Amino acid sequence: MSLIILDRDGVINQDSDDFIKSPAEWIPIDGSLEAIARLNYAGYRVIVISNQSGIARGLFDVETLNHIHNKMRRMLAQVGGKIEAIFFCPHGPEDQCTCRKPQDGLFSELAQRLRITLTGVPAVGDSLRDLQAAQSVGATPILVRTGKGEKMLGKDIPEGVAIYNDLAAVVDALLDPTV
Repeated sequence: MSLIILDRDGVINQDSDDFIKSPAEWIPIDGSLEAIARLNYAGYRVIVISNQSGIARGLFDVETLNHIHNKMRRMLAQVGGKIEAIFFCPHGPEDQCTCRKPQDGLFSELAQRLRITLTGVPAVGDSLRDLQAAQSVGATPILVRTGKGEKMLGKDIPEGVAIYNDLAAVVDALLDPTV
């Protein structure tokens, strides 16, 4: 069985500079849920690793975050998909924690829990910090243009990072390398 790591905001759902603070604000990007279902069908274990500093900022609490994730899981189930686990950092940028991307704390925790190395595991994100966290544990960072990804183009994207329009295009490439 293969593994893939996804950022949430900007990869699976539409992002907002004002944060996703409620289930009503969580809106999937067209084709993302179906892409996850395709990954599941192909034998991939799908893990989400996400910074959620809105908790530290007092914009929402963990209970609300759980409701947001329940909505995501319900909508995924409707198209035959599932996310095996969600790891999130509740801290703000000033907290200097090791779990907030670009630090690799949550990636390392995932590797420990699964008793695996993340070398070569695809890790899809829409920001430089997503790419940096993935690279620091040997995962293969992939940038999508959705979310903040389009703004990343032309900036200091690490050499060799594959860039795709969206999660569906990433899945097309993973499942059919001739695409």
